Amino acid sequence: MSDIPLHLVPVRSREAKDFVRTWHRHHPPPAGQIFAVGAADETGTLRAVAIVGRPVARHLDDGATLEVTRTATDGARNANSLLYGAAWRATKALGYRRLITYTQDGESGALLRGAGWRVIASRPPRAGWHTPFRPRAGHGNDHVPRLLWEAL
Repeated sequence: MSDIPLHLVPVRSREAKDFVRTWHRHHPPPAGQIFAVGAADETGTLRAVAIVGRPVARHLDDGATLEVTRTATDGARNANSLLYGAAWRATKALGYRRLITYTQDGESGALLRGAGWRVIASRPPRAGWHTPFRPRAGHGNDHVPRLLWEAL
């Protein structure tokens, strides 16, 4: 795809979740969020979204940290870099001190490195969220190693 000029736009929760349902490769939309931001082209067409919420891992939910829980794009070049930068600026503007995200094994993380993020931990594959006392359906991404990233 060619480089199409993109600009940031506000995105309501429902619109962000619908976009993720349509364009994300392996995850459904997250349950909750603190905010979402979008990237639109010159015609106003939404081309990408980032959803930011409380950290999924309870031990990281310290009141000062947020997590980019989803990004999705229709393939527009540089959209994710634009959104990760905007998410970090918005996170700081809201008074939070830290922003994290994850990549799965096989994802290069090049755009995160290019946006100034760094790997802070490697997470082993997890068996899944299902337990006999709390049955949950898998989303096809269990048993996959991940890297934890932090915005700088």
